[in-house]
Amino acid sequence: MTTDPFELTTGEYVPDPERDTTLLIDGYFDCLAAQLSNRGLPPSLLDEMREGHTRLIEANRLPVVDEPARHNLRMTLAILAGYRVLEPELGRAEALELVEKAFVEPLGDAMRAGTAAMLDAALDPFTTMVNLAKTREREAFGEAFTFERAVDDDRRYLLNVRGCFYHDVLVAGGAPELTPAMCAFDGNWISAIDPDRHGFRFERETTIGYGGGHCPFHFRRNDPDPAE
Repeated sequence: MTTDPFELTTGEYVPDPERDTTLLIDGYFDCLAAQLSNRGLPPSLLDEMREGHTRLIEANRLPVVDEPARHNLRMTLAILAGYRVLEPELGRAEALELVEKAFVEPLGDAMRAGTAAMLDAALDPFTTMVNLAKTREREAFGEAFTFERAVDDDRRYLLNVRGCFYHDVLVAGGAPELTPAMCAFDGNWISAIDPDRHGFRFERETTIGYGGGHCPFHFRRNDPDPAE
């Protein structure tokens, strides 16, 4: 796999839900396969996960309102399928930990390096990051998520996610405890932001997955804003 699968370092990243979701799901199942081996668990469990994933997609009753939702459903149900197989084998706590690890880590280094390189090369890292966030809202998340732009100006982009499709899918699947694994994935790009180097900071104090009423995705330039 290329070390920059999303072409972030070139500054030419455009969300491609089909490509991006396939990369995530393949990395997730590959990581689970390795972890099964490490734990001495039968490799047939991976087949159960993949078969369960297919069945969950076919049985889905949630509205798939647009193309991004179709791909986000695939991704979220992959996590659910893995958890349903692992939980009886490992117990709830270890299964949650393993599923999150398998979802977050495979593309983590590439995302951190790519995001950092993109921001390092940008003339205005704040604007570059905000523009990317807006593009992903439209192209990668779509109408199944509810976004509120509380502030959107040259100094602050304060986005609040009021409705999370990932969480809706997992609640419907009886496993809302998996939502934090989806939240943790964002740590890959969040950790690439260096406020001292890039001139802005990102704040996300809570998420719906962690029991919050919404998910604040707040970007602020470092310099004090007279309006605040």
